[in-house]
Amino acid sequence: MTEFKPLVFSGVQPTGNLHLGNYLGAIRKFVALQENNDCIYCVVDMHALTAQLVHEDMATQIRSITAAFLAAGIDPEKHIVFNQSQVPQHAELAWIFNCVARIGWMNRMTQFKDKAGKDREQASLGLYAYPSLMAADILVYRATHVPVGDDQKQHLELARDIAMKFNMDFHDKIVPTGLGIDIKVGEEPVHAYFPMVEPLIDGPAPRVMSLKDGTKKMSKSDPSDLSRINLMDDQEAISKKIRKAKTDPDALPSETEGLKGRPEADNLVGIFAALADKSKADVLSEFGGQQFSVFKPALIDLAVDVLAPINAEMRRLMEDPGHIDAVLRDGGERARTRAEKTMNEVRDIIGFVR
Repeated sequence: MTEFKPLVFSGVQPTGNLHLGNYLGAIRKFVALQENNDCIYCVVDMHALTAQLVHEDMATQIRSITAAFLAAGIDPEKHIVFNQSQVPQHAELAWIFNCVARIGWMNRMTQFKDKAGKDREQASLGLYAYPSLMAADILVYRATHVPVGDDQKQHLELARDIAMKFNMDFHDKIVPTGLGIDIKVGEEPVHAYFPMVEPLIDGPAPRVMSLKDGTKKMSKSDPSDLSRINLMDDQEAISKKIRKAKTDPDALPSETEGLKGRPEADNLVGIFAALADKSKADVLSEFGGQQFSVFKPALIDLAVDVLAPINAEMRRLMEDPGHIDAVLRDGGERARTRAEKTMNEVRDIIGFVR
């Protein structure tokens, strides 16, 4: 074996309605990546338990994320689409990785501190340890690349640390199996079973902010539905939300420098640019000097053109949950086959009897 086979893995939690930020920042990239890569896309329902154990609509949320994947253009036949809980090997490898990872590593995870807040003693153990499950999600398929946003870069570094420690701890057990490849750690050769997963960063990710406050990220947890455009919003809802989006009284500038100190204007121009696959400079060359009364209708037309077909297909798919479940079952079976091959090899490396 001379190199790890390139494989892309990513997942989305089934919590709350997907919105425009999720689509532009993640799902649209998933669709593009499948053109030239072998891809596995997962609805990470086990992760959804870390912050909230009881969900009244878990099954609906799992199907909704899956519907968004399919409606956006992910091909579940050429690639794998499944929900995490159908593949128990994720949890098995996560336990092994819990024993590989060090407490000091986990203590450095800033997202736990952010999510747990001041009352960390009341946070679940799952929330604390979920980065090792995330590492298992990726490495149970020996994936080589993961599209990541800024908030997940630290977790990807942890996955690399876990992979490296496993490779080094079991170096003498991996070598006789012939299952790994030779890599260098400093000057020392290590026969690696798990790859050093790499982030996939395809240009600057559009940072989609709240329609009510341009200084805050668009969020499904925001109490105001007017703060976000949901993928399930129809044409009327999209139009209403953009018309009501917060702006300032000045005309749009002709140069991007003029967007500084104008978060709402910067956000709406950024949304237009992302939807149109243009730069902000291109958008301002067209609309510079115009008032929002001219720009907003153009943004509404563009958003409806891009999102309405996805919205319609999601609604159609959600009316046929049996079809969505069949896609997930098929993907789950194919994912389990790959994951079990990895786990059989990991069990042999560790020395478990099977």
